[in-house]
Amino acid sequence: MNAEIDIDNLQLSNSRSRVKAFVIDDLLITFVVLILLWDQVSQSAGDFISVMAIMNAAFVQIIFLKFLYQTFFIWYYGATVGKIIAKIRVIDYDNFSKVSFGSAVARAAVRIVSESIFYLGFALFFYTESKQTLHDKLAKTLVVDAK
Repeated sequence: MNAEIDIDNLQLSNSRSRVKAFVIDDLLITFVVLILLWDQVSQSAGDFISVMAIMNAAFVQIIFLKFLYQTFFIWYYGATVGKIIAKIRVIDYDNFSKVSFGSAVARAAVRIVSESIFYLGFALFFYTESKQTLHDKLAKTLVVDAK
């Protein structure tokens, strides 16, 4: 991903790109979790209730994996795998530069809280001129097109 940011041509990402990135990231995390828990899942004989019980037992580990994934990719690349595919990236709100490690940590933590509370923090996107979610607002980040 190109580290240069063309400040003159910044365009806020649209909801379609962000939803696409979200779905890709969640599918990727689900796939990784299934690989990590495959021994337990394969012994459940495909029983949905058993698989859900296994996933619930690993809840803390799954949340930690999501936190690490979001933090590392936003800090290091400026985008998660889903955002890279959707051609969007996260930048610092104040100076349009790469997101700091602290902002990436804050963004990932608040994002998990927003997910846990019926995605309410995500709804803020529709009510702010800068199209920021709660995790973007609190971490002082923007999601822009990476084209």
